[in-house]
Amino acid sequence: MFDSLVRFVREQYGTNEYIPLHAPVFRGRERELVLDTIDSTFVSSVGAYVDQFEKDIAAFTGVPRAVAVMNGTAALHAALKLAEVKPGDLVVTQSLTFVATCNAISYCNAEPLFVDVDRHTLGLSPSALEAWLDEHAFIDDHGNCLTLAEHRRIRACLPMHTFGHPVDLDALISVCDRWHLVLIEDAAESLGSYYKGRHTGGFGKIGVLSFNGNKIMTTGGGGMLLTDEQTGKRAKHLTTTAKIPHPYEFVHDEVGYNYRMPNLNAALGCAQLEQLPTFLDSKRTLAMRYIQFFKNADLQPIVEPDGCHSNYWLNGVICRDKVQRDALLKATNDAGVMTRPVWTLMTRLPFYTHALQGPLSNAKWLEDRVVNLPSSVLPAGA
Repeated sequence: MFDSLVRFVREQYGTNEYIPLHAPVFRGRERELVLDTIDSTFVSSVGAYVDQFEKDIAAFTGVPRAVAVMNGTAALHAALKLAEVKPGDLVVTQSLTFVATCNAISYCNAEPLFVDVDRHTLGLSPSALEAWLDEHAFIDDHGNCLTLAEHRRIRACLPMHTFGHPVDLDALISVCDRWHLVLIEDAAESLGSYYKGRHTGGFGKIGVLSFNGNKIMTTGGGGMLLTDEQTGKRAKHLTTTAKIPHPYEFVHDEVGYNYRMPNLNAALGCAQLEQLPTFLDSKRTLAMRYIQFFKNADLQPIVEPDGCHSNYWLNGVICRDKVQRDALLKATNDAGVMTRPVWTLMTRLPFYTHALQGPLSNAKWLEDRVVNLPSSVLPAGA
């Protein structure tokens, strides 16, 4: 089975060379627009491409305002600050995630509160969240969600759309509303993914995108906050050192962050965004081929949840058990086809073992079984 998978992947990419998990593709005006920024000398945090990139992303995702920053982690940190997460607060999130999700919580001197994921979405489970809150939390006279044991405030809920597959947003929003939690979507992996016809990242108070080199489109390094006009205005101020506009004086009205995206990166993003529909079509074609390949196999392909349209950023399979998972990883990587397991659960990392957590049976089950397969945009004509 593993040998036939290696052959299948090589057929998709038409090469006998090493095949990475997800590589960037530059087929459009990237060189032209980046050279234009160099010629203009506006390569840093001021330039027309930053404004254009923000407007184009807002239009593509259907949100009122988008604010560009230096990377997805900075966007997460800024989003939590905008949600007024304070030191000592708890932020609900999932243990099955990339470490940046939780690190951003730590940057606020807050702590993650881990609840389980759903197997069909790989994302935070609304039923698991509701069950934990019903048993361990209450709403005080001021409308704050507090833990019963220590009266610690639970301020926000930070789910991730894992591998581009949307979480169950309707149910999650219902739980967050009932328990007065601010919803922030970690949509770092889900640019081009839709939940019931609406783009991910536009449901909560703030959504966060990433344009890292391994994402569906890249700015080299970069991130974006998706939000409403009022919050967007505040986000722009906070992420540009909280500087008050003035012809020449340096006046700052609070502690801000130098999280600005350079114009050089934004130019690359503008060129990549022009090709995003083509990238999405290619990745869906690849996903459907994987699904067909595994139709009668002993490996279960991960598919988009009902009512959703995923970007299939990373294609994955669910193995029978950890033994089969490890065998698949070794066979493919030894053959020069890069595959990767899902992340180590955050609750296993030494700096998060102390965190509050509910039962994590689904997260542990997936950790032992999920393998990601090469998912780069296909070569032209493939």
